Amino acid sequence: MKIKSQRDFWSGIMFIGVGLAFAWGATNYSFGSSARPGPGYFPFGLGILTALLGAMVLFKALTIEVEGGDPIGAITWKPLGFIVLTVAIFGWALPHLGMVIALPLLVVVAALAGDEFHLGEALLNAAILTAGSWLIFILGLKLTIPLWPSFIGN
Repeated sequence: MKIKSQRDFWSGIMFIGVGLAFAWGATNYSFGSSARPGPGYFPFGLGILTALLGAMVLFKALTIEVEGGDPIGAITWKPLGFIVLTVAIFGWALPHLGMVIALPLLVVVAALAGDEFHLGEALLNAAILTAGSWLIFILGLKLTIPLWPSFIGN
């Protein structure tokens, strides 16, 4: 079988791999039932849906001809590095610095990944995201996410 689109082929493989990994990882948690889902219910379903999406993209890559074979370009290391760094910083910062500092830090560092960084736009996005996250997760859903740094005392 001939690969007709390299981008779709490798994207499909990636989605299948990530989806199956999430579904497999979710099997370590309780599933519960449809009426009372456990912690493994949603990640398992999402993993299976992601793998199915990957299978559809893979099927497209093998069946629909694309002009020039749609080759994969060079890896853009700067955005990749900044996004990986952003996830690591946020993972550390949220429990230590709280949502009020961690989310703006996340947005600003992630914005640095782009070619057109504007500090004002990043700070506006950070303010909107932080306020919305506070409304949804802390006020609305009553989740116990630290709002302020741990050294201040909540």
